[in-house]
Amino acid sequence: MGKTECKGRGEMMSGVIVVGAGGHAKVCIESMRAMGESVAFCVGDFGSEGFCAGVPILAGDEQLARLRHEGYARAFIAIGSNRLRERLAEFAVRAGYEIVSAIHPNAAISPSARLGAGVAIMAGVVINAEVSIGSLAIVNTSSSIDHDCKIGTAVHVGPQCGLAGNVSVGDRSFLGIGSRVIPEIAIGADVTVGAGSVVISDIKDNERVVGVPARPFTR
Repeated sequence: MGKTECKGRGEMMSGVIVVGAGGHAKVCIESMRAMGESVAFCVGDFGSEGFCAGVPILAGDEQLARLRHEGYARAFIAIGSNRLRERLAEFAVRAGYEIVSAIHPNAAISPSARLGAGVAIMAGVVINAEVSIGSLAIVNTSSSIDHDCKIGTAVHVGPQCGLAGNVSVGDRSFLGIGSRVIPEIAIGADVTVGAGSVVISDIKDNERVVGVPARPFTR
């Protein structure tokens, strides 16, 4: 494996290139298929081989430039790590790709919500009125984001989280599975909220919190 069919330089190839070949990529590929998209290849780490959700895997980031040369022009970044997802998106854009989104048709998204590029919105998600979701954010399975929330770039809202109205979440922050956030809370950038936590007060940048109510995590 490793060779792709080239239709001639400059001719557009229709399939999406997925950067990533793990479990998160599998879910995103299935979301894109449910949208009616086709996925041509996954680009994985060195040593990656075989298939991801039936999609052939090509190993090594250099494959992105080669595939772009062959005419593929759309990419989706299917990486769970917020910082790495952001860096790989920048790399793909420099290589000439348009970053596309994976939004499952079974997500309920308000028509007044604003979504950035490259977002992953999983099945069962509810996004209510006037919510803003930054580029490269992940809103994972069955999470709920209520009115007027602002979710930053490359944030990951884990499965079954619940955010009440007017919550803000800074860039690259992570909310673990089952987290809850009461109204009007401001969560800073690069924050980690532990699974099952209940956030009832603002959180500064770079903090790690856990518990009910959520408090700074110390070893």
